[in-house]
Amino acid sequence: MITRAAPDPAATAASSAIAAALADPGADARALQRARAFAEPLLSGETLETGEPVLAHADGVVEILRTIGATADLQACVYLVYASPFLARPREVIAKAFGDSYADVAVETNKLVQLQRQARQRAQAASAAARGGEAHPLAAAQTENVRKMLLAFSRDLRVVLLRLASRLQTLRYFAASKRVPDAALAAESLQVFAPLANRLGIWQLKWELEDLAFRFLEPDTYKHIARLLDEKRIEREAVVEHMRQRLERELRALGLSVQVQGRPKHIYSIVKKMRGKSLDFEQVHDLRALRVIVETVEACYRVLAWVHDHFTPVPDEFDDYIARPKPNGYQSLHTVVRDEHGRAFEIQIRTRAMHEHAEHGVAAHWAYKEAGTKGYAGVSAASSYDAKIAVLRQLLAWQRDLSGLSHGLFDDSIYVLTPQAAIVELPKGATPVDFAYAVHTDLGHRCRGARVDGQMVPLNTPLATGQTVEIIAAKEGGPSRDWLNPEAGYLVSHRAKSKVRAWFNAQAAADNIARGREQVERLLQREGKTALKLEELALELGFDTPDALFEAVGKEALTLRAIEQHLRPAEPAPTDAELVVKKHRAVTSARSGDVLVQGVGSLMTTLARCCKPAPPDDIRGFVTRGKGVSVHRADCPDFQALAQRQPDRVIDVEWAARGDAAQPVVYAVDVGVQAQDRQGLLRDISEAFAREKINVIGVQTQTVKGVAWMTFTVEVSDATRVSRVMAVLGDVPGVQRVWRR
Repeated sequence: MITRAAPDPAATAASSAIAAALADPGADARALQRARAFAEPLLSGETLETGEPVLAHADGVVEILRTIGATADLQACVYLVYASPFLARPREVIAKAFGDSYADVAVETNKLVQLQRQARQRAQAASAAARGGEAHPLAAAQTENVRKMLLAFSRDLRVVLLRLASRLQTLRYFAASKRVPDAALAAESLQVFAPLANRLGIWQLKWELEDLAFRFLEPDTYKHIARLLDEKRIEREAVVEHMRQRLERELRALGLSVQVQGRPKHIYSIVKKMRGKSLDFEQVHDLRALRVIVETVEACYRVLAWVHDHFTPVPDEFDDYIARPKPNGYQSLHTVVRDEHGRAFEIQIRTRAMHEHAEHGVAAHWAYKEAGTKGYAGVSAASSYDAKIAVLRQLLAWQRDLSGLSHGLFDDSIYVLTPQAAIVELPKGATPVDFAYAVHTDLGHRCRGARVDGQMVPLNTPLATGQTVEIIAAKEGGPSRDWLNPEAGYLVSHRAKSKVRAWFNAQAAADNIARGREQVERLLQREGKTALKLEELALELGFDTPDALFEAVGKEALTLRAIEQHLRPAEPAPTDAELVVKKHRAVTSARSGDVLVQGVGSLMTTLARCCKPAPPDDIRGFVTRGKGVSVHRADCPDFQALAQRQPDRVIDVEWAARGDAAQPVVYAVDVGVQAQDRQGLLRDISEAFAREKINVIGVQTQTVKGVAWMTFTVEVSDATRVSRVMAVLGDVPGVQRVWRR
């Protein structure tokens, strides 16, 4: 947020430095000069929400970028970024005056600033709501999402560098003015910006961001460590300087071109080491630290060998980051040794190219002037390395690294915001419906419309990173079946799809329960068993609850005949004399000799009407009273209920071998279909049977709440044909389920 205020004298130093740079006739500062001249009348007298004058802030950011080796073109982008909010059409105006590349950076950076501010406010509110001083889980999630979103916005690394430098300048302003920033801003600096600077290898920015943020977050600890450092500073600096001169003198005597520096101590890194390794202040080895800079990698290892020969190495305190560089490309040898007096020194050994990379990170890659007139990521080069081939190789390595980094962040995910500025991660191509289900399942069910950045859009509109999505929801209702149609493009995320399917499954279950309850209650009235407790009946039939029983009946997994037989008293087992032995007669269209009863001989058999078996179904026999053997499919619920009550009546049966017959045997089989009712549904299903050359001899259909329940009785000579036609029926539009009854 920018407001109007009087000029601040504190801006004088930074502005003078910029003016001096622009006045240098040898500097290629034409773009920088034009950009500052363009922005100055717009920014004069304006202040940021922190209270810092905008122009002074921009000058400070430019100075930070200059110190890490950024080019004049990148520095020029700073002024255009802060001028953008004061332009009616910033992209068009900046593109016309400076080019599309500048306009893209200015607009994208401003958009990212706004989103980060909203996300920080959201995280701050969540932390304030946490109890017992513990961090709210949302705050941690927001931090991770802000980190991802920062990278997702930053295909052009100029945007990253501008944000890093801007945040550092903001912390410097608070430190200089002796004010304390919001805890959320300091925490974001420590948890998001400093790690990102480290990831990009920009060590200069990393350590200063960490120290300043830590100073505001834990002022007491910061002052305590600073006091400890000051107590013996003169003595420690004298010891370090003596060791520095000795190393430089004796290494040069070996013929090595070396530069030995004292390394600054950073309070946050000291605290991290003390906490991570449970050390006292005096046990931290890098309180006395030196850096040796040489020309070649071979010289690095020669220096290391000399140091270990003349001093006592500390065990487990050696790291070879030359052979195994850090993920951000950092290379150096680290070792800790003790002198004759037992004092520990940390010594870093690296080449000049490694040192330049450690200081400037990715910014150092743009220094290779032969990268082209536009340089890397559209940034022109201003200086050169001596080791040009090494820099080119590092540049290519960075391109591969960023390509690998972007695969998970840029290509697979997008990051959009709720109206309350919460960041929501979604798969690429996600729609407002996906967004609604990601926020809350109930919101997804009731979703009826959406606004994206304030504009109404269709629900199947693909979203993009950075957009703000507002869902328009009904007070009640459920999802549309069209959402599950992949060609309509309403849903991309697996989570949203599963939620929609679960809703329709729950609705089908409710319909089945209502239908089953009605049928069971009618049966109990007919049998005079209305006083029977439904809970007991359900348990006796193997169901945990009455609703589970009703659902099984409603979806025809259990027939009313099975319940009827359960309610009636069991018949005594037949004696051998009661078994009717006579020749088979034709039952329906099947021949009597198609089923053989094993071990008994020729018995009368009938094909059960509840499951209508047909070869080659696995079948079982049940001896009835006066009607011979009733033949069921082995998976028939009625048979399983009978077998549980009267297992002694179960006998083995099998299909008889068929001989040549003039008239083929056909069997009646029932096929159940559940489908979304629509015009032409019965016609399409009938045509599917016709294409498979299967004769339909009966149809029963009923529609409940837009869902059609149909039973087709067909004639087949082989049950395998039923399986084939069921697969075909499953492809008919609107069909939800097909099963053998």
